[in-house]
Amino acid sequence: MSERRPGFSTLAVHAGAAPDPATGARATPIYQTTSYVFEDVDQAAALFGLQAFGNIYTRITNPTTAVLESRVAALEGGTAALAYASGHAAQFGIFHTLLTPGDEFIASNKLYGGSINQFNHSFKSFGWQVRWADPDDIASFERAVTDRTRAVFVESLANPGGIVVDLEAIAAIARKAGVPLIVDNTLATPWLCRPIEHGANIVVHSLTKFMGGHGNSMGGILVDGGTFDWAASGRYPMLTEPRPEYQGIVLNETFGNFAFAIAARVLGLRDLGAAISPFNAFMILTGIETLPLRMERHCANALAVARHLKAHGKVEWVRYAGLDDDPCHAVQQKYLPKGAGAVFTFGVRGGYEAGVKLVSNVELFSHLANIGDTRSLIIHPASTTHRQLTDEQKRAAGAGPEVVRLSVGIEDVDDIIADLDRGLAQV
Repeated sequence: MSERRPGFSTLAVHAGAAPDPATGARATPIYQTTSYVFEDVDQAAALFGLQAFGNIYTRITNPTTAVLESRVAALEGGTAALAYASGHAAQFGIFHTLLTPGDEFIASNKLYGGSINQFNHSFKSFGWQVRWADPDDIASFERAVTDRTRAVFVESLANPGGIVVDLEAIAAIARKAGVPLIVDNTLATPWLCRPIEHGANIVVHSLTKFMGGHGNSMGGILVDGGTFDWAASGRYPMLTEPRPEYQGIVLNETFGNFAFAIAARVLGLRDLGAAISPFNAFMILTGIETLPLRMERHCANALAVARHLKAHGKVEWVRYAGLDDDPCHAVQQKYLPKGAGAVFTFGVRGGYEAGVKLVSNVELFSHLANIGDTRSLIIHPASTTHRQLTDEQKRAAGAGPEVVRLSVGIEDVDDIIADLDRGLAQV
């Protein structure tokens, strides 16, 4: 085992973990504690001065959470990771480490609606400005670059439409601009796509979704790819300037290829406090053990459902990259050859009323605002998550009146299809 790199499924079960040295427990224990006893005054001083690694307070580090961080870093091929209470908290932690007031970043306009809101509104309170680009027009990313640009942000597999982004093309633009590429890999998971291998410098997940996979625990994480030269431009002072709270340490010089994860922990999580609970870390760790098995089933079921709906008389269109004639199929084959994920949209004939009728008449599907569960989930965005927008705005966001979004679960596919047919029969 030590002479070769373990396979993905082995890492999903074992990475970062070992039997508990005190009890022999094979499962990672839940270290449900707020703080930790120091060996002596010297050890305490070394921990507080970043001269030694160890636990001080669970807001900053925790042994259960540390296993989760090590495992996700291993699955993504990164140098280190940092877990948070939610995916949104992880995104905020990334940008807090990168940006100062007046800075800008470029983001794909094909994103989860919560990210669009966070970037458009909440970030303005910190003086951070987003400039939008279209992954269907790669050159739009280059046109958006200014002397204040500090990062580029995309989703590898975009929510809700399942759009697959050309990561290498966008990574080339980010490199030319001298800024890091941040990739939200929530929908794909590292089982389908490892963005660092395609030029990403930082990866972020909502662990709440497919990584945890059971709809029972909130969590988020960032993964440091260890591939970006933070000192090259002088644009990232939190990493390259002496830190007065740590006796003048320069994090980039001290911690090398995992300096970003350290900076986000000791300069962000320490003070902003959005720490994941040890219990949630344990639950998500347990979910990750079956990630490869679940994703294989998710993708197989989703492809079968997409093909069925495409041939259904009450469906106008289906957008799923796994379909041979989908506009994203070629790029999906390049970046996600094992499958196109489990989330996609389709249009019901009859518009708004038809969409409402469908989600009201399914039984196996759960009508709720989440994705990535073992259970099949359904939502009609125009009547729920996007209902405050005009029809024109809804269509621009990929949430037109006829649009229904599915997150296909791991149930028997015949039962999933029968449930959709039952709902469509009422339209």
